[in-house]
Amino acid sequence: MTVYLRSLETAVPPTVLVQSEARDVFAAQPGLTRLGSRLVNTCFDSAAIDTRHTAVEEMTMAFRSDEPQFFDPATGLVLNPTTQVRNEIFAEQATKLFIESAQAALDACPDLTPLDITHVVTVSCTGFFNPGPDYKIVRALGLDPGVQRYHLGFMGCYAAFPALRAAKSFCEADPQAVVLVVCAELCSLHVRTSNDPDTIMGSALFADGAAAAIVTARDVPEAPALLQLDHFETVLTPVGEESMAWNIGDHGFEMVLGNYVPHIIDDHIIGALKPLLDRDPSLVGLPYRDISHWAIHPGGRSILDKVQSRLELTDQQLVPARDTLRDFGNMSSATVLFVLRHILEQPAVDGEERICSMAFGPGLTVETGLFTKLRQVSGAPHVLGTAAAASLA
Repeated sequence: MTVYLRSLETAVPPTVLVQSEARDVFAAQPGLTRLGSRLVNTCFDSAAIDTRHTAVEEMTMAFRSDEPQFFDPATGLVLNPTTQVRNEIFAEQATKLFIESAQAALDACPDLTPLDITHVVTVSCTGFFNPGPDYKIVRALGLDPGVQRYHLGFMGCYAAFPALRAAKSFCEADPQAVVLVVCAELCSLHVRTSNDPDTIMGSALFADGAAAAIVTARDVPEAPALLQLDHFETVLTPVGEESMAWNIGDHGFEMVLGNYVPHIIDDHIIGALKPLLDRDPSLVGLPYRDISHWAIHPGGRSILDKVQSRLELTDQQLVPARDTLRDFGNMSSATVLFVLRHILEQPAVDGEERICSMAFGPGLTVETGLFTKLRQVSGAPHVLGTAAAASLA
């Protein structure tokens, strides 16, 4: 049975962080050692990011509050709220992103109504609340209250793949199933100042965004699908458990992103791809660059560099990942769907266009997916609200 991705929509909050200006703010924080200050400048400058979006409107020079919690523009201080404060913002702001992107994905399928949705799968690793985002989507979009709901929490940057794989399984079990998959992450909630290299790297990389998709096996000729979902695979590398992790602290969630991660990926990416490519005899032994498109999760510039070098991919094949990193930063689970959307926006060519996709996360886990591009889409990410974008400095 063939399962299709019928729509793929993305959304970001309106507040924009300009990388160079954010760097200057973080580099000026009191308590930084000389080495810490150098690391801030190095990490921000080498991240290959120009702009990121944040749901924390307070993280701008233009915002004024009598009781600032995240950033005080009057003093230039990056503040350190408790995990409870951060999570309360998540419950409020992530809900908006979940609903906005989910509504857009449904609107992009005019032949479907809210009552056609049979399953909802939500994904996030940057906050918790209950009734959760799956519930909020059902109420806001007017879905059947009996719709099956699932939430994949705290998996990290690779979680879009388990969500799509689950959606595919639901559709294979029930040919009439219509699954709404929504990933929304507010990584910027957990940004803080520190001399710790992992914390500095997280401050330089992470951002907020959401992506939503409709997955179904229903074939509607007058409303063609975007992608064919072919295969998914999961591989755990033999090393790296301590190199990438995501923990809950008293003052936000704490990222462990060791500088050895790119080397682990470099050593094990070939083996991680083998189970996926072995699923399609036409791809076995084929040079990697002969696969049309590569949707690689941009965990960081050095990760993309290692993947490109090891697989001998062309610069053009890395454009979707590098453009996503440059314009949006690392939005955890939603990011690889932004990369897929970038590929779908490229003009169609003659012949079959295969997409090999991968994302990396705690474990070290490598999730891979193989897709077939069916048509082109157009349009920019949805921007929440009507407020004008602002920068941190």
